[in-house]
Amino acid sequence: MVLAVIAFLAVIGGFKFFQIKAAIAQGSNYQPPPEAVTTVIAKQEDWNTTVSAIGSVAAVNGVTVSADLPGLVSEINFDSGRSVSKGQVLVRLDTKQEVAQLASAVAQRDLAHVVLQRQKELLAKGITSQDAFDQSAAESKSADAAVEQIRATIERKTIRAPFSGVLGIRQINLGQYLAGGAPIVSLQAVRPTYVNFNVPQQEIGLIRSGAAVSVDTGDVGRVTAFDSVVDEATRNIRVQATFENQSGKLHPGMFVDVRLAQGDKTVAITLPASAISYAPFGDSVFIVEDVKDPKSGKSYRGVRQQFVKLGGSRGDQVGVLTGVKPGEEIVTSGVFKLRPGAAVIVNNSVQPGNNPKPNPENS
Repeated sequence: MVLAVIAFLAVIGGFKFFQIKAAIAQGSNYQPPPEAVTTVIAKQEDWNTTVSAIGSVAAVNGVTVSADLPGLVSEINFDSGRSVSKGQVLVRLDTKQEVAQLASAVAQRDLAHVVLQRQKELLAKGITSQDAFDQSAAESKSADAAVEQIRATIERKTIRAPFSGVLGIRQINLGQYLAGGAPIVSLQAVRPTYVNFNVPQQEIGLIRSGAAVSVDTGDVGRVTAFDSVVDEATRNIRVQATFENQSGKLHPGMFVDVRLAQGDKTVAITLPASAISYAPFGDSVFIVEDVKDPKSGKSYRGVRQQFVKLGGSRGDQVGVLTGVKPGEEIVTSGVFKLRPGAAVIVNNSVQPGNNPKPNPENS
C-alpha cells in the first residue's frame, strides 16, 4: 500500500512539474500586443524661451470714494461706469446749517475787523492801551479762522474725484444719510494699469527692466519694477509690468496669463506637451524605431526611451533643447502606457494639439 501511494504521488508530481514547466515556457514566449500611439517627426524651430505666470491686474490709482463728514445726500453728479476727471464734483451733502453758521461767522468777523481798526486809531492817539489793541487783534484773527473753518466744512461736504479714472457702481441714493467714511463709489485709474506676477528666483537674473510682457487679452506691456525682497515661503519674486490698456480689456482684480520673453532666441525641437513623460528623476520622450528582439533576432517597430532637457513652453508646444535629433519619430500620445522596447502601432488619424498660439473653443 505504501509503495502504491508513493508511486501515485510521484506520477501526480511529475505531471504537475511538466505542466508548470510548459506554462513557464509559454509565458516566456508571450509577446504583448502592440500599443496604438500617435507620432510626429521632430524638426527644429526658432525658440523664444518664455516665462509663463498668472498675473493680477491692479489699477495705478484705485480708491473707494467715501464721505469725509456725515450728512444727507443733496446732489449726485455722476453715473455708474462713467469716466471722470480729477476734481470733478461727484456728490454734494446738505450744507444748510453750515451756510447759516458761515453767515453768522462772517458777521462776527466783520465786526472784529471794525473793532480792531478802531483800537488801532485809538492806540495811535494814545487813548487806549496796547493790551486792548492786542486783544482786538487776537479776536479778529479768531474770527477769520472761524470763517475759514466753516468754509472748509462746506468744502469737505462737496466730494470730488481725487484723480481721473472710471467709476464703478453707485452705492448711494439721493436723500440718503451718510455716516463719516461711508462708501459712495469705486474709482479706478485703468489707463495705464499694472499687472503683478511672480517668477522663480532663479529666473529673475534673465528678466530685464523694460522687457516686453504679453497677456492673453492681446495687450503688450513692459516690465517696470521688481520687488526688493524674495518671498521666503515660495522663493518667488514679485514683478510689476505697466500696460497702456488702450483697449480697456484689463480691469483691476482680474487674472491674466502672462508671458515674458526670457533671454535670446535659441533653436529647439518643438513637440506637443503630451509627448513628454515627466518624472522626478528626469523628463523623457519615446522614440519610435526598429527594435531587434533579443530572443528571436527579428526586428519590429518599438520605442526607445530618451531623456531630454526642456526649455519652457508656448501654447500647446514644449521646447526640447537636447536629447532629440531632427527627423526622429516621437510618440505624442499614449506615452503613459509605454516602456522601453514596447511594440507600437502608429495611428495618426487624430493628433494632439501642437499650436504655439492655440485658440480653444469657449475660451
